[in-house]
Amino acid sequence: MTLPEASVQLYSLAKEFAADPQASLDRLAAAGFRNVEAFDFVGHPTEIRRALDAAGLASPTGHAPLLTDELWTPDGSIPTPEPAVVFAAAAEIGMSTVFDPFVAADRWLTEEGVADIAERLNALVDTAAGFGLSVGYHNHAQEFVADFDGQSAYERFVSLLDPRVQLELDLFWALTGGQDVPALVASLGDRLTAVHVKDGVVPASNPWAPGAAEFGSASLDQRRAGTGDVPLAAALEAGTAIRHAVIEFDHAPGDVFDDVAAGLVFLTDGGFVA
Repeated sequence: MTLPEASVQLYSLAKEFAADPQASLDRLAAAGFRNVEAFDFVGHPTEIRRALDAAGLASPTGHAPLLTDELWTPDGSIPTPEPAVVFAAAAEIGMSTVFDPFVAADRWLTEEGVADIAERLNALVDTAAGFGLSVGYHNHAQEFVADFDGQSAYERFVSLLDPRVQLELDLFWALTGGQDVPALVASLGDRLTAVHVKDGVVPASNPWAPGAAEFGSASLDQRRAGTGDVPLAAALEAGTAIRHAVIEFDHAPGDVFDDVAAGLVFLTDGGFVA
C-alpha cells in the first residue's frame, strides 16, 4: 500500500488563518507540510489559491457543506452555497475531493433520515465529476448514536452510498462514538481515502446523544497526536487506501502551529506518511 501524505485541516487554525492567510500557510510550509485541507473556502478561492501557490502548498481535499443549509461548527454556523458553487471554488483551488463535514444529529436517528443523507450525497457524484472532483463525507460522533438491526447509522449510511463516494474518518470522533476504531477503518476498505489524525481524552459521553448538553470546542481535552486515548497508529495501519492523513484540532492544547507540527513529527517518525 502506498503511504498517505500528511496534511492539516485549516479549521485547526481558523483564527490565525483569518487574520493572515499567507503568514499562516508560510508557517505550515516551514514546518514541513506540503498539503492542507481547506475550510470555508468557497467565498474566496482565488485568494486562497494564490496564497497556497506562494507558500508552495496544495489543498487536495477540502471541507464544505453539501447536505445542509448551514455548516455547523462548535463555535457557530456558516451559511452554505449551492453545490455547483462549492465545486467551482474547489476546482479553482485544485482540490480532488470535497468532503461534507457535518450533518445534524437528529437526521441520523431514523432509517429514513440516514437514507435521505445517502441519497443526497449520491445525487452529487456526477455533478462533482463534471468539475473533475469527487465527493465524500466526514464524520463526527452523531453517526454512531442510533442502531438499526445491529448496524450503526454510520454503517447503514455507508451501505447505501454510491461506490464513488469517498469517506474521511475522524478517528477521535469515531472513538467518542464508541467504535473500535482500527476495526472500523479496516471495514471501510478502499473507500476510506482520508482520516483525521486527532487525539485527546475522549469525552465521557457522546455529546450528540439525545439529551446531551450543548458543548463548544473549548470544552474538549484534545492533545498532540500520540499522547491521548485514540489508537492512531493501529488505525493508520489498518487502512488499505488512505491517501491523506490530516492533522486536526477542534481545540488545540497550546500554540496551534507547534501542535500541528508535533502531529507531523508523529506521522513521519512513525513511518505513517510518505
